[in-house]
Amino acid sequence: MARRHFYGYIFLTAVLAFSAGFLFWNYSKGEEIFNLNPIIFQGGNGKSFQYGAYPELGNADFFKKVKERIMKEGQKFIEADLSEMKIRFYEGEKMIFEAPIKTKGKEGSWWETPAGIYEVKEKEKNHFSSFGKVYTPWNIQFQGNFFIHGWPYYENGTPVSSEYSGGCVRLGDEDAKKIYEMAEKGMPILVFESHFGSDNFKPIIKEEIKATAEAYLAADLKSNFVYAGKNTEEIKPIASITKLATALTAAEYINLEKEIEIFPEAIIYTSKPRLEVQEKYRVFDLLYPMLLESSNEAAEATAINFGRNYFIKKMNEKAVALGMEKTIFVDPTGAGEGNVATAEDLFNLAKYLYFNRSFVLDISSGGAKNTAYGDTAFENLSNFNDFLLEGFKGGKVGKTNVAKETALMIYEIEINGEKRPVAVIVLGSENNKEDVKEILRVIREKYSLAE
Repeated sequence: MARRHFYGYIFLTAVLAFSAGFLFWNYSKGEEIFNLNPIIFQGGNGKSFQYGAYPELGNADFFKKVKERIMKEGQKFIEADLSEMKIRFYEGEKMIFEAPIKTKGKEGSWWETPAGIYEVKEKEKNHFSSFGKVYTPWNIQFQGNFFIHGWPYYENGTPVSSEYSGGCVRLGDEDAKKIYEMAEKGMPILVFESHFGSDNFKPIIKEEIKATAEAYLAADLKSNFVYAGKNTEEIKPIASITKLATALTAAEYINLEKEIEIFPEAIIYTSKPRLEVQEKYRVFDLLYPMLLESSNEAAEATAINFGRNYFIKKMNEKAVALGMEKTIFVDPTGAGEGNVATAEDLFNLAKYLYFNRSFVLDISSGGAKNTAYGDTAFENLSNFNDFLLEGFKGGKVGKTNVAKETALMIYEIEINGEKRPVAVIVLGSENNKEDVKEILRVIREKYSLAE
């Protein structure tokens, strides 16, 4: 694998699936469901892909294939082009309506608008947002806390400043009304941004990379080029890497400013206890011990307050949406041996975090400073992701008797003067630190760019 592109990467497989005609529309209970070949997108727990985030939509060719396929099906759909800042309504191949997008979530922020394939979840003529304490007219929900809507205003009628965005796709009121009236529940929504995705980076290998882990993968997050890999499609327990998905799900489905109470059920075994029953913390605060100290208590407290089973369901739905076809989450902590994934699945997660939810990585690296939510309530936190080697952007380590030692780490590595984002994933390791260090050593010392 080290001498070729990451052809196993699920999104490229999806392109082939589209061209082979595996994309089809399935009607269930009167709603359109966007189904892909279940062999490709069927998860280990029986999940099948419907809608969700597609990091690879940053690749214009891939987006074009998806869009063209939907057009040929004659379906009505909404396209939000975040690069051109245009929203469009299509009926098959005919564009019915186009209007400017006024604002979107700032790139790299806590509210960055996620690229992806979604659907119209709910519609509401005038929605009150508990996040910003504002009304949003002609509101269309497409993913968790993200909406298409008109110009928001405060309870006293004052319009919200154009400088502020909570990550939604904001339109002028008249344009929002037109999209709202044409939109139907279950209708596809394609959210596209071209700034991230595959490029043509093709380095030359000078030495084979080896690690002692049962499975490992090191690959470029922009080009999908694989530096090293072993047993990348084998399903392995992932331990506390799970908490990256827990934090991601919390950020996309819960108001991070929401204050929650610590219930007795959340006080479980964890390496560094910090919580006590009846204490109250913002969800935002709990992300810090969860990601830095791998707090099982913080992960459980977050899930319990959202409805534990429902929260775990959302974690699994997010995995399917990211193309993590063999991933299963059974708890929010990673303590259960049923939390499993492949190295390739975890690469998909790494790619989404790097391009769409970088603040999760910032917290895990200890680099989240001056956040929109202020300082965390916790002081003197340790960082259990303890091999903070040069260029570390974030990630998570884990360890259980069944999983052994695991790690999903992202580094920015300079190769011939060009900085590249690289995900390093090790599963079933006897020493995750040494495995990651060895992989990085060879990449830094033995790769060069093609002439």
